[in-house]
Amino acid sequence: MRRKLVAANWKMNGSSAANAQWVASWRGVAPPCDAVVCAPFVYLPQVGAGLAGTSAQLGAQNLSEQAPGAYTGEVAGEMLLDIGCHWVIVGHSERRALYGETNELVARKAARAIALGLKPIVCVGETLEERDAGRTLDVVAAQLSAVLALSSVEQLAGGALAYEPVWAIGTGRTATPAQAQDVHAAIRAQLARGDAAAAQRTRILYGGSVKPGNAGELFAQPDIDGGLIGGASLVAADFAAICAAAA
Repeated sequence: MRRKLVAANWKMNGSSAANAQWVASWRGVAPPCDAVVCAPFVYLPQVGAGLAGTSAQLGAQNLSEQAPGAYTGEVAGEMLLDIGCHWVIVGHSERRALYGETNELVARKAARAIALGLKPIVCVGETLEERDAGRTLDVVAAQLSAVLALSSVEQLAGGALAYEPVWAIGTGRTATPAQAQDVHAAIRAQLARGDAAAAQRTRILYGGSVKPGNAGELFAQPDIDGGLIGGASLVAADFAAICAAAA
């Protein structure tokens, strides 16, 4: 049976004082579940130190597809490992939409993370226009196919995938459990065509306005193995409640 995984994506939020308060609260309520906290780059050492000894591991929100070198403003996977990161988000919809990350670039970043021993959380998902046009499964399949061109299903099983319908991120709208399950099942079926056993081990997370009130119903679906949590992860008690729903 796949263990549920819940990952916090703080996005571009946080401060030294706020982070210290979050970690202190988490240490008091952390449930026994697989959890990851993906903080902004500049706060990773602080947050990593605060999470030590808890059920949560440290993650980053992005990495460069390049090895260390003359890439001003980029952060190499080697640097993430050096400060204690275990996980890294790859291909979040905001990176795709706002910063032009293509399917091919996302695939290269995922492959780079895997090569270094980082566990990628590879994100896929459709816009509202694509869903309304009935293209959800085609869009998600194309995004995943690019990743599978450079990384095997077995390699991806060491990390996680995340289905995040773009129209449900930060909007208050959430895919129904049945809608999310349909896409998760299609993702697992696509993985299974390459490696059925590894596909069954791969954790596929749902990301899109997950809150304590809806987490349990979402996580009860057979192919939803946890969540990638945005806004609700900024409050430690809310994130802990979502983790408890998974546990």
